[in-house]
Amino acid sequence: MALRRRWAPIVSAAILIGCGSPAGPAQTPAPGVPPTPSPPSAAQVRVLMLTATAGFRHDSIPTARSVVASLASRTGAFTVTATEDPREVTAARLAATDVLMFALTTGELPFDDGQKAAIVSFVNGGGGFIGIHSATDTLYQWPDYGRIVGAYFKEHPWTQTASVIADDRTHPVIAGVDTPFRILEEFYTFQRNPRGSVNVLLSLDPRSVGADGDFPLAWTQSIGSGRSYYNALGHFDATWTDSWFQRQLTAAIQWAAGR
Repeated sequence: MALRRRWAPIVSAAILIGCGSPAGPAQTPAPGVPPTPSPPSAAQVRVLMLTATAGFRHDSIPTARSVVASLASRTGAFTVTATEDPREVTAARLAATDVLMFALTTGELPFDDGQKAAIVSFVNGGGGFIGIHSATDTLYQWPDYGRIVGAYFKEHPWTQTASVIADDRTHPVIAGVDTPFRILEEFYTFQRNPRGSVNVLLSLDPRSVGADGDFPLAWTQSIGSGRSYYNALGHFDATWTDSWFQRQLTAAIQWAAGR
């Protein structure tokens, strides 16, 4: 089921480059004067996308991988390397990465102590982290990961169409979102409400599921010199293929990379 509303379009940095006034006549530099070099184009954000699972495996993983690859190709704003192998998340690989994305991961992934130290160092040192949906159902026995992603999954009491509201309309990841919007999703609750330690961007309207309480769904935080973004949506293929989700994901990649 597709969402009924759409977010305002996001114009990538790659699109902005090259826009401007029409070109005038070609200018020939004076003899002996070197031509002024053109400014370099903005470097693409390098994303390492992990979809490994050691527990429940979402049917939407192939769609998630396909959508992110398509966004990279279409927007030109980032490149993506997708992997199912946790062994590929190493200090050397992270040195050539701007954003580490855990998409629909689950369970106690087999990272060794060196890999864990590399991930913490990467984020603290200015790297970006993005977690999607069951990224919070991952690595419960590693507290540093819980700090990076922002919370741990508790349960999903509602799988239905419900309303999502914006908590921070000014943040660039969700700027222009038309809320409330309705979506069919598997809505998460968490072992500890992260509000107060993170900047909540989106939350579930409790009235739309006949409940009371505060149910954050998407948030950002700074960790050392790095940035972390989490979005609890993404259980179904339809979420990944809808344009609003794709636009916020593209914006989140740019934001997490500090662009």
